[in-house]
Amino acid sequence: MKVSIIIPVYNEFRTFPQVLERVQNAPLPDGCSREIIVVDDGSTDGTTEMLRQFSQAGIVLGHYAASNSGKGMAVRKGISLASGGVIVIQDGDLEYDPRDYARLLDPIISGDADIVYGSRFLGRSTRGAPSGMALMNRTANRILTLAANVLYGARITDEATAYKAFRASVLNGLRLNCKRFEFCPEVTAKVRRLGYRIQEVPISYNARGIAEGKKIRFHHGFDALWTLLKYRFVPRSKIVREEVAQRAGTLK
Repeated sequence: MKVSIIIPVYNEFRTFPQVLERVQNAPLPDGCSREIIVVDDGSTDGTTEMLRQFSQAGIVLGHYAASNSGKGMAVRKGISLASGGVIVIQDGDLEYDPRDYARLLDPIISGDADIVYGSRFLGRSTRGAPSGMALMNRTANRILTLAANVLYGARITDEATAYKAFRASVLNGLRLNCKRFEFCPEVTAKVRRLGYRIQEVPISYNARGIAEGKKIRFHHGFDALWTLLKYRFVPRSKIVREEVAQRAGTLK
């Protein structure tokens, strides 16, 4: 099975070569191959030129946006380019470790799951958090996780994790509208509205701060919470892509 690894990047010149090397060398489950799709979201720090070199060398499939539109738009573009049966979302920094891919992918490859989230909290004490995670981020994540569990019965521990793996058929069936950091809450809301179970596995995490290039801010937490609330009440016909809804018949 081919695994499509989507990496949205924006001004990650310092860390991207290390990320790409780790993604290339990360072990996958037996029988899996990989394609690496990098979507440059209008970088201005030299990332674009560096990515073109990797693309010309055939190492990655690159796409270049003329201006910065947001992570959500970049992920959506990556999904449209993916040809694998499984899709993994990978950030363009060093917070997440690609050596966790096998752990993420095993439940999907074995047929036990359609969606797997990498949890930064599983395997820790109830009050524990990954080393270096800022209190603001930890608090926001707990609120968002609680909202996902209450609104959608998600039964997860880490709603805002960037490490998410999906059968491609699941993502391709969703009508996604995210532009910036709403991808995580939007996809969580929509897959749960459609009845998919989210399986979690523990992963490692190396938190970085704003000085190291972290782009998410406190106000994005409010956007995420609003996204979870909004999609709890929209008609299911607005959640799936139109052609999927037509094949399935009228969805209420």
